Amino acid sequence: MADLKKYAPRDYSKVRGLTGISDKQIEEHLKLYEGYVKRVNALTEKLFALCSDGKASGADPVYAELTRRLGFEYSGVVNHQYYFENLVGGAQAEPPAGSKLRKAIETSFGKYETWLADFRAVATMPGVGWAILFQDPATGWLSNHFVQFHQDNVPVGFTPVLVLDGWEHAFMRDYLATERAKYVDAFLKNVSWEAAEKRLR
Repeated sequence: MADLKKYAPRDYSKVRGLTGISDKQIEEHLKLYEGYVKRVNALTEKLFALCSDGKASGADPVYAELTRRLGFEYSGVVNHQYYFENLVGGAQAEPPAGSKLRKAIETSFGKYETWLADFRAVATMPGVGWAILFQDPATGWLSNHFVQFHQDNVPVGFTPVLVLDGWEHAFMRDYLATERAKYVDAFLKNVSWEAAEKRLR
């Protein structure tokens, strides 16, 4: 068998001291992220073994389901990496006036406050999922999307710019299930606008 490449969890030990999101919440959330990494590695190994043994078949329900599951688990890894990387303690309240990100938001939404209201609305919609600000690579325009189950409703080829995990596991140590809006407000107090801006193309 060829040497399989394995993913390793990234180090997010510096994501601490946030406003309204406790260190305990982050530590618990990181364990969940590490679980996604482990499952990606396990699924990759199983699928590679089936392929190597000549057993890859779309008609095989086991092979088909493992393949589908890999998309979910891998997207869970990537979304969490975007999420943790756009969090920082002592963050600015909003992207600086005149910054590349602020200009992109204003070009797409007219004004920052309009974008913010839309992002909050998407982030507090009923159901599990993610609120993600994407950039269309063809036009440069920004748009907010509700992404369900990590990989569903992702606009193909769009670039994630700001990623908020709206699943209950992201906030239920600190907030009740009915208090997602409070968590969203806390998230917005901890956004690394610099990290988000670096994702713009």
